[in-house]
Amino acid sequence: MKRSLIWFRGKDLRLEDHAAVLTAMDSGEVIPLFVLDPYFFAPKRAQQLPHRMQYLLESLESLKAAVAARGSQLILRYGRSIDVVPEVAAQWQVDQVLAQGWTESFARRRDQIVAERLSCPLELLEGETLVMPGSIRTLQGKPYSVFTPFWKRFLAQAQVKTPVRAPDRLPPLPEGVAATSAELPSLSDLGLSANANLIHGGERSAADRLHDFLSHRVGNYPKARNRPDQDGSSRIGPDLKFGTLSARQVWAAANAPEIRAHAGSFRRQIIWREFAHDLVWNQPDLLEQPFRKKFVGFPWGGRDEHWEAWVHGRTGYPIVDAAARQLLATGYVHNRARMISASFLTKHLLIDYRRGEAHYMKWLTDGDWIQNNFGWQWSAGCGCDAQPYFRVFNPILQGKKFDPKGAYVRRWVPELSELPNRVIHTPWLAKEPLSPTVYPGPIVDHATARKTFLETAKTFLATV
Repeated sequence: MKRSLIWFRGKDLRLEDHAAVLTAMDSGEVIPLFVLDPYFFAPKRAQQLPHRMQYLLESLESLKAAVAARGSQLILRYGRSIDVVPEVAAQWQVDQVLAQGWTESFARRRDQIVAERLSCPLELLEGETLVMPGSIRTLQGKPYSVFTPFWKRFLAQAQVKTPVRAPDRLPPLPEGVAATSAELPSLSDLGLSANANLIHGGERSAADRLHDFLSHRVGNYPKARNRPDQDGSSRIGPDLKFGTLSARQVWAAANAPEIRAHAGSFRRQIIWREFAHDLVWNQPDLLEQPFRKKFVGFPWGGRDEHWEAWVHGRTGYPIVDAAARQLLATGYVHNRARMISASFLTKHLLIDYRRGEAHYMKWLTDGDWIQNNFGWQWSAGCGCDAQPYFRVFNPILQGKKFDPKGAYVRRWVPELSELPNRVIHTPWLAKEPLSPTVYPGPIVDHATARKTFLETAKTFLATV
């Protein structure tokens, strides 16, 4: 009989379809552990990711309850993971440590350190993605760098495992282990206030969200996914990021007989997520460097007052400002609005995409290092399968096309709510323009900013 330590790590906060849980159940004694690492749980750090922390705490409460309902206990310990895991593994004399693998290079370095410090094996199991990153290859055995061929190869080659049900019971903790558990901190302990506008964390909430989307909205997804004025997206980004849903659960549900015919566009987006993880697995520096190496050293500049206007939703471009305010208020930005906002920051204001990326990581509830970076590089024109650098979104036309009646703008920029539809995206053209103290005029002229960016990019890229 083996004694297994299940190391829950923040991307796997569930019991359903959890390979480490299943493997541990086959071995004998089981100790579930979550480490309250100061990298996230020190108050100053937690305050830099308030929306993610609220979702994380709710999900940990849910996981604690699910483990307890099955006859065990989720043990919480404060400290650095690289210190705590080897320490408790030795203290509790475990025979193996089981955990779900992560894709990012910093996480792989962490796991290497832990493995070197353990006196027992560390087994990393799949579960973050549909298949192991790095497993989809061309016929020549090389990684893909363009999505469409990856997508086609995935559909032809990938064998996605069937999700595994959570166990009905877990073995009771070995004697003496339970007394060593810490208490889960509250939001107030971390210096945070609850935000009622955020979606709820936890395995049950995640499952309900997925069911609601697939039951009522997936058929309209191909069109609605581009409409920030409509409730057309799945909203399961945080659930995949924190692992309250596994990617395999989502894939299986979207392939159910009664759903499959309507969910092709949605399944393609799941594979897009796979593609991003695959790229970072093969090229770990992508979280720090642009995919298109010609963009290394690009002369991003921008003005501080423009940055502040973009952050707080005061650029004078209504759909850009709506996105900024939605992010701060709800921890979410509709995908189309994210693209418009990111394009505006990088191409109209010439501000480094990494600055916008970090801002989004602070406030997004679904702030995923890989997916967020992938989206920002795409928008800036320096990423894989990127929007070409010479394509600059016109925020006025984007607003008119994807928020034609201004419902999204009116929701998040209420000072414009009384304007007629014809000027909702160009409020400076209204018969009675608003005072700049109420709502500012455009901080840059679209045509001039576009020309400046294109000239800057063309000159720089011609020299590398």
